[in-house]
Amino acid sequence: MVSLPDAASAAPPPPARDHRWGFGAFLAVYAVFVMSAVVIGVLIGNPRPGAEDSITVILVGTIVPTLLATGTALLVTKLRGNGPRADLRWSFRRDDLRAGFKFGVIGLVVTTAAAAVWTRVVGEDNATSSLGSLVDDQRMPVIAAVTLFLYVWLVGPLCEEIIYRGLLWGALERLHWGRWAVFGLTTVIFAISHLEPLRTSLLLVIGIPIGLARLWTGRLGASIVAHQVNNFLPALAVLLISLGVMTP
Repeated sequence: MVSLPDAASAAPPPPARDHRWGFGAFLAVYAVFVMSAVVIGVLIGNPRPGAEDSITVILVGTIVPTLLATGTALLVTKLRGNGPRADLRWSFRRDDLRAGFKFGVIGLVVTTAAAAVWTRVVGEDNATSSLGSLVDDQRMPVIAAVTLFLYVWLVGPLCEEIIYRGLLWGALERLHWGRWAVFGLTTVIFAISHLEPLRTSLLLVIGIPIGLARLWTGRLGASIVAHQVNNFLPALAVLLISLGVMTP
């Protein structure tokens, strides 16, 4: 049975924020994500499923916008604050890793059960994520499949945590909102901003244990690890499907 971290390790009240960026910085970062995705979509076009260039669309269209948005977030903390380590509470202490793993495992169990219930409600045809729909019946070279696997498992969660429970979290704390209010709003925005209306309720469930890791420790490292643990099985499924080992 997985137990929560000891109460003694719970996060203290957040320190005062002295950086010069706020919610507008998050909106700018999200705009970079959306606009870059649109531009890449226009430039690359809409290749035929199974065509070789469709692999490029999947990799570039999935990875590049997230990396550009994350780079913008980190740049904001450099130009308008004290850098990511101080402003985003970025650390990977042993306590962060332990708490992140525990919340990640809890989240994996809870979200797997929630996903099963949600699939029964909306039907299997509507249950596939946007990324899952891209790799359905799409065979990839091993290098491309492994690249996508590592992105979904490790890189994507790292980037999303920097944006949502790093930049956005810090912007809301700067408004002197309570910790639980910050946790709740970042969880909702995280779910909605994926732009998958049918999956929003499921994304809310996914976001809760990840956000709790950030709330409990007061640091970003724990939520990054929790997110990566939570994404491992979906990433593995993407890998097996894209290699043709498993059918969607």
